[in-house]
Amino acid sequence: MNTDHTPRRLWRNARLATMTGPGWGLIEDGTLLAEGERIAWLGRQADLPAALQVDEEYNLQGALLTPGLIDGHTHLVYGGHRADEAEQRLNGASYEAIARAGGGIRATVAATRAASEESLLAQALRRARALMRSGVTTVEIKSGYGLSLADEARCLRVARRLGQTLGIGVQVTCLAAHAVPAEFEGRADDYIDAVCAWLPEWHAQGLLDAVDAFCEHIGFTPAQTRRVFETAQRLGLPVKLHAEQLSDQGGAALAASFGALSCDHLEHLSPAGVAAMQAAGTVAMLLPGAFYMLCETQLPPIAALREAGVPMAIATDHNPGTSPALSLPLMAHMACRFFRLTPLEAVRGITVHAARALGLRDRGTLAVGQRADLALWDLQHPNELTYWFGHDACLGVVVGGRRMTSEAPA
Repeated sequence: MNTDHTPRRLWRNARLATMTGPGWGLIEDGTLLAEGERIAWLGRQADLPAALQVDEEYNLQGALLTPGLIDGHTHLVYGGHRADEAEQRLNGASYEAIARAGGGIRATVAATRAASEESLLAQALRRARALMRSGVTTVEIKSGYGLSLADEARCLRVARRLGQTLGIGVQVTCLAAHAVPAEFEGRADDYIDAVCAWLPEWHAQGLLDAVDAFCEHIGFTPAQTRRVFETAQRLGLPVKLHAEQLSDQGGAALAASFGALSCDHLEHLSPAGVAAMQAAGTVAMLLPGAFYMLCETQLPPIAALREAGVPMAIATDHNPGTSPALSLPLMAHMACRFFRLTPLEAVRGITVHAARALGLRDRGTLAVGQRADLALWDLQHPNELTYWFGHDACLGVVVGGRRMTSEAPA
């Protein structure tokens, strides 16, 4: 047995998809060694150092081992649901019309404000556990359904508590600039003033990893978004943006000028926006669940993004109104079918590029020194992650070198 205080765990007889380099980085008959939270060695079984002592050893019997999946855009913390609005849309109502009639985000704000913090946590835990069962080991969680100083803080705290409870990686993003709450009706600029005043308080409480906004004709103008980003910049917080989902507001170029980690949705992204994102190194976060749920026909400019070399990530965008999705592999499948990504692009989009979209350099690939965040699959090849749909083939996940269940570390 290893006698120091850093446990060594070994996974052998696996097919490793390391996602390093330009391809899959496949290692047949592979073995991976973790020391504590980090990968210490990986390679072919035959090359494993002799006389290696480990604390735990797992024979994976030829199963596929990939980096743990990363869901880089979710809204997991909220009260209620909006199944009635989904029915309205199928009967002809538009997203904008529902929002202007008091539905949409405001409906979820009301349900969220009415829920206790413990209730919000219980609901969010159920959703996060479903994501874990689909191979997710890191998730970004946005606020945006409280829209007041106290209620946004509750949502941010719940997001932090979720990570502590489940042991998975959680990045918390403030999306207070999501919609104008009823008490600020007709006073969007005043509401942005309030958000800019709240951000330093939440940052001082350690509740924020990044700041987001909804720049859209039913959201906030580029000028209002800029004010939020300037506040985030003064606090040293990275930014990201819901950009060009329903129209071209020039939001992607604005976000890129602040060095945004990602711009998300992008169905109406212009060539100028593509160029700005490329120059800034900003990731394009594709959200096929919302595209599907809203029955959109305008595709993101995938060919232009690909030609410009803009990294493309994929996320569930889990939210109660436009993407109640809880399977990241299903989103990768949809990205291939709707957006014509290749399987390799899609899987890199839920590992390598998803990590980049969160500003995380220690995960998303299997390599020495990276976090030992792993997903185990009943699959032969990683391209099957975008082939099968309707079920998740994940056999389990490892987070920071520890085998996990959807309840707690095992």
